Amino acid sequence: MKPVKSLILILAIVLSGLSACIQSPDCFSEKVFCAALVTDTLGMDDFGANQDAWAGLQEARANKLADRIEYIESVDTRDYEKNISYFAKNGFDLIVTSGVGLRDETLRFANLYPDSVFVGVNQPFEESHPNLIPLTFSEDQIGFLAGALAARITKIKIVGAACENSGIDSMWRYCEGFRAGVKFTDKSIRTYVIYNDNGNSEKLFLDEDWGYQTGQTLIQRGADVIFAAGGVTGAGALRAASEARINAIGAERDQAAALGGSGSSVVTSILGSTSFEVQNLIRLLREGNVNSLGSGQIRFMPLNQKFPESLSQELNALLLQLLNGEIKTGVPPEQP
Repeated sequence: MKPVKSLILILAIVLSGLSACIQSPDCFSEKVFCAALVTDTLGMDDFGANQDAWAGLQEARANKLADRIEYIESVDTRDYEKNISYFAKNGFDLIVTSGVGLRDETLRFANLYPDSVFVGVNQPFEESHPNLIPLTFSEDQIGFLAGALAARITKIKIVGAACENSGIDSMWRYCEGFRAGVKFTDKSIRTYVIYNDNGNSEKLFLDEDWGYQTGQTLIQRGADVIFAAGGVTGAGALRAASEARINAIGAERDQAAALGGSGSSVVTSILGSTSFEVQNLIRLLREGNVNSLGSGQIRFMPLNQKFPESLSQELNALLLQLLNGEIKTGVPPEQP
């Protein structure tokens, strides 16, 4: 055999051996724990639940709670089914789906693949299944904390909130929580809350124009602090506040980072601590104690530097009281 051909043959054998050595662990093996994430169409760099959930999976692997982790970014809503199916068919033990838009597909695959555990981030489920876990956060507490902050930083005692359709319980809890937080802190403050109740159903969570116009309406009514929730719809109100140089408070993701220059007035964003909850959930699953799960922890992004550290300390103390149940928002799970 010629020397060159011999070298090529040897190289091929070596590469084949290396490939076998680095082959991904078999998720069908009982000794291997595999966890995966399917994002919604916002993708991995959403500064919110998608990015945070993946961080939780990475931390779980670093802490040896998971042997193999993977993710798929959904480009289109039509991708949800095939993306979840990929992990289910390949024996993944835990499949995290992020965003309310994946709720129906998550529920369906939980029925089809009982040996896998499905976690729906920000997905409330009416049906109960042993392998289906909703990972939700108390929107009323998020809104309450935002309301308390708004009451502390308003200079003229007029604040406002813009939320997506009130027929969506989570949106209603955000804004009624905000109203309750303002009242708890200072009953003399005037609070305007506007819902997108007459919006186009096809633009649900995507109606930036309505959000922007509503933000302007709140400013015209005198509000010098605006809270907003509801995906792109809420982001529109934050953009209006930033253009008018009015302080704003975001939810659902790190809005200041997500909006860039269009979110220059965002004081902070209050959201669920998805990374912590995902890692904790994996630990509980492996210990067999997953039934002890409740609502996830919430957190707020570091305040704009123009505010004193003492204000952050006040918010942390209030957040702890909310989480411990020392303070109740008074907002029921559903509209009365």
